[in-house]
Amino acid sequence: MEATLLMKAAARLQLIKDEWDDLSLAEVDDALIYNRKLWTVLVTSATSDESSLPQEIKNNIGSLGVFVFKQTMNVITTQDPEKLGSLININRTIAEGLRAKPE
Repeated sequence: MEATLLMKAAARLQLIKDEWDDLSLAEVDDALIYNRKLWTVLVTSATSDESSLPQEIKNNIGSLGVFVFKQTMNVITTQDPEKLGSLININRTIAEGLRAKPE
């Protein structure tokens, strides 16, 4: 997964957090759906039998994915833009990790 996709998702989530009151429900949903689809691909790829990642990393990514999906539903049900902060931070942190070059 490219780090740029996670950064794009983080930027979209940041925008809806910053401009929550001025956006339509459709605009909010589009950003949340984009992020959810991205995480579905990430979790599916990372945790598949074909993935060469160590089992501990697979488990961690799976758990993080579950949190992302639950937090997304939490944002939708509470209509609280502040709850987007954790999703934004997770995306940015994973993107930075993907961009880092092994020493």
